[in-house]
Amino acid sequence: MVLTVLTTLSLLIWLYLLFFNGWFWLSDQKLEGVEQDTGAVWPEVVAVIPARNEAETIGAVVSSHMATDYSGAFSIIVVDDQSDDGTGDIVRSLAESRMAGSALRPVVVAEGKPLPEGWSGKLWAVHTGLQAAEETAPDAAYVLLTDADIVHAPETLRKLVAKAERETRALVSVMAHLDARGVCGSLLMPAFIFFFEKLYPFRSTNDPASKIAGAAGGCMLVKRDVLAEIGGVEAIRGNLIDDCALALKIKDPTRAKRSIWLGFDPGVVSLRDNQDLATIWKMVARTAFTQLRFSTLALVGAVVGMVVTYLVGPLAFLTLPLHGNGLAFTLGTWVWIFMMIAYAPTLFLYKKALYWALLLPVSACFYMAMTISSALNHWRGAGGAWKGRTYS
Repeated sequence: MVLTVLTTLSLLIWLYLLFFNGWFWLSDQKLEGVEQDTGAVWPEVVAVIPARNEAETIGAVVSSHMATDYSGAFSIIVVDDQSDDGTGDIVRSLAESRMAGSALRPVVVAEGKPLPEGWSGKLWAVHTGLQAAEETAPDAAYVLLTDADIVHAPETLRKLVAKAERETRALVSVMAHLDARGVCGSLLMPAFIFFFEKLYPFRSTNDPASKIAGAAGGCMLVKRDVLAEIGGVEAIRGNLIDDCALALKIKDPTRAKRSIWLGFDPGVVSLRDNQDLATIWKMVARTAFTQLRFSTLALVGAVVGMVVTYLVGPLAFLTLPLHGNGLAFTLGTWVWIFMMIAYAPTLFLYKKALYWALLLPVSACFYMAMTISSALNHWRGAGGAWKGRTYS
């Protein structure tokens, strides 16, 4: 009887997710291409890239921005956030060599300042970059907030600006294509995207009338006057999940000029190596408990919810000889089928074989463990640890 109730509940959850949660699983929000009109007047843009010990990737990242085919004025500010691996020197060397070879895109290195109380490290670096932008690009209409491990295709900036201008969006964000190589990458990274879409359905985010607001911090084009209107990044200075916090501050269903857009584009690619489980674990555990607002009750609810949603159905299917409940077996079968149907578009996005959909329950188990690990880190005073910094 209990198993029948649980599998019924799991089936109802999946029916809701498939048909009543903003069609999140379709992964169909794509940044469309746009022809470059060299005669058009394209608004000025300034990129702000916070970088703390990113020597491994910063050269490729800055080079990708300098290679943009954007026709408007575009400058790049890299904030060297007290790196000790030569990150700033790499950017300076790259900027000087490009200048000597008639570079078209000016690059400025802003020195990071000591982190004040109440700020997250990334947001303080972004704040420093925005202050530098007041001198470097005072007339820029847009700010491109992007990460030091995200490369952009030459057409990316043009597509972002075109989307913002054409649809009057205050924020246009792209979920970077994550490294999903190897067993760990294949098992966990498409699932990471799937779970993110479930929390912040892209269609609902992109609907100006919806209150749902999400963004991907690796690539965010923000209207500069709107950013100033909400009080800049200072308004979210303590947030570790800063991208979604910014989206929530910007989006206003009552004001057309405050709509946002979130989607995918193959030209925005993360260079972060995700083949190692420890790397993924650290990334997720950094903010998972923050997502639950540090609530023990929410943690228990999340774990129970994940078990019912992702484990009950497959277990009822696999353990039929042990429980002998034909109805629970049938319900569990449909749960697993619906789960695989929902996951398939994300796997296609990452060019992964469909058999990985069978393992989504295993992926869910790993993410449950990472969430619990995040809570344990918080309780022992090591919450939000990242790049040598720990946040209470």
